[in-house]
Amino acid sequence: MRAPKDDFSHITTWVFDLDNTLYDPSVRLFDQIEVRMTEYVVRTLNVSKKEADRLRSEYWAEYGTTLAGLMRVHDIDPDPYLEEVHDISFDELTHDAELRQLITTLPGRRIVYTNGTAPYAENVLKGRGLDDVFDAIYGIEHADYLPKPEQAAFEQVFAKDGLKPAQAAMFEDTHRNLIAPHEMGMRTVYVAPDPYDADHIHHHTGDLNRFLRALV
Repeated sequence: MRAPKDDFSHITTWVFDLDNTLYDPSVRLFDQIEVRMTEYVVRTLNVSKKEADRLRSEYWAEYGTTLAGLMRVHDIDPDPYLEEVHDISFDELTHDAELRQLITTLPGRRIVYTNGTAPYAENVLKGRGLDDVFDAIYGIEHADYLPKPEQAAFEQVFAKDGLKPAQAAMFEDTHRNLIAPHEMGMRTVYVAPDPYDADHIHHHTGDLNRFLRALV
């Protein structure tokens, strides 16, 4: 699917999610993170692996991230958790010279906003050969640990950046994380293998490079 270039002619800030957006989901980095999340929950809450997996899934669905649930229900300190769960191998990531060129060519400001941490994002971007492409990198710590899809999280990050939502586009692999950007006036792009039919999604692509080629 080719996006109409004039649909993005007003965009001055390009916001990219990180995981499964700036690399293919087949890399499965998040599998490693999920293992570490489960191990952390088992040890910290003194529960079985089965119960830890259940809680991890339940908190993600209800609060936006496992961390948000752990903070609200169990009052855990977020920083040790975030450091531990993001301590993974990045060896499966490969450089993408075309993606680098396409993002660099986008007119205006280019930022990354992830529910992971900024140091984790820096490692991922380095593994993709995109480490000096973006003007800013924002992690969950920049939203006071509020996760996407909460609108307050977007508002905090965008206020820090000085971003004007009406002149910005959001690329994201989780469709619920595009609800708030849409309501704030952003152009939204759902980056995922299969489309999702909803009013808050303006465009869908299963191939970020191909989509960006239509814009530059």
